[in-house]
Amino acid sequence: MDDLVNDSAVRPLLSEARLIYAITVPLSTTIILANLVIILGISCNRQLYNTPNYFFLSLLVADLCTGVALPFIPWMGLNRPLSFSSCLLVHIFPNFLFLAFLFNLVIVHYDRYMCIVSPLHYSSFWVHRHFPLALLAVWAPPLLYASLPAFGWNNRAGPGWNGCCAFNDTGTPDVPGNCSTMAAALAAPVGSECCSYRRVFPNAFIYLEVYGLLAPAILSIAGMTGRVLWITRGQIKDICRLHRSVATRGGGQASEREQRLNLRYTRCVAAVSLTFLACWVPYIIYIHVCVAFLLSEETRGNSTTHIVLSCTGIGSMAVVPLVLGLANRQYTDPVRKLLHKLRDRWRRRRRQDSEDIAL
Repeated sequence: MDDLVNDSAVRPLLSEARLIYAITVPLSTTIILANLVIILGISCNRQLYNTPNYFFLSLLVADLCTGVALPFIPWMGLNRPLSFSSCLLVHIFPNFLFLAFLFNLVIVHYDRYMCIVSPLHYSSFWVHRHFPLALLAVWAPPLLYASLPAFGWNNRAGPGWNGCCAFNDTGTPDVPGNCSTMAAALAAPVGSECCSYRRVFPNAFIYLEVYGLLAPAILSIAGMTGRVLWITRGQIKDICRLHRSVATRGGGQASEREQRLNLRYTRCVAAVSLTFLACWVPYIIYIHVCVAFLLSEETRGNSTTHIVLSCTGIGSMAVVPLVLGLANRQYTDPVRKLLHKLRDRWRRRRRQDSEDIAL
């Protein structure tokens, strides 16, 4: 009978683990490898040793750490029997990495925004004059905020935690639908502490992070991107107006360069819109759905929905720096040249082998 209970408890755990790793491992591997390629490209090109690329390098490091932590993020919404110190660690560390990633993403967009909006004063911008301070500003606040539960802002003494992964009168674990460690609950002693996001993060903490940090950061990035596109559109109109005036004075028609500029701008807008839809919209949906799910009074929840939303939401947002990096040929030139050399060497070796066989 105990074997049947153990088997019925292990199966949901194995299915959840398979689902998490089936989604996160390929995505995490892709994010890590792509970040390493871009980091290598920046490191090998001395012409890229400047403040904007240092900020982008910091963003890539944060994105790399997010890719490493990605397989562990879905487990944050699932209950587990752990000591409270271990529970703090598995919740605080991924949260810190993600907040640092978001802060780095904001400073990269802000630096490029100031370069376009105020190009004459860009070199005297405070970020360039106090680069270490700016770099500290994108890493220290996320660490401090994410560590607040460790300094006492937690819900450890809150009601309703003892039944999370506890045992019922029959000796089997009375585990809710979102408790992932059923097998661990079987082996855990009676009365072991339940590790839940509700114990680590109070509702006020979650609300403040989502609507005080994440939402303003996303809105600022969207606002700066829209402003840059608006300025670019105005510059293109000015250039086209100059082309028309030159063509009119010369007695000819406007050149095809105007159409090329408009087509290039249209492609740029389409690329930005597609990136927003593919990378930001899943994360925004994940945030709002999970806030409603995580802050609900019910302890039960659909763990499969949470796993899929967290993997796709965080993973899609982690792709944003890769889109920015791979779109810049300067970042990928060293790797591209290395691949060309390897391909040419392989072709020469293959040609020599065929000649030797012919002889």
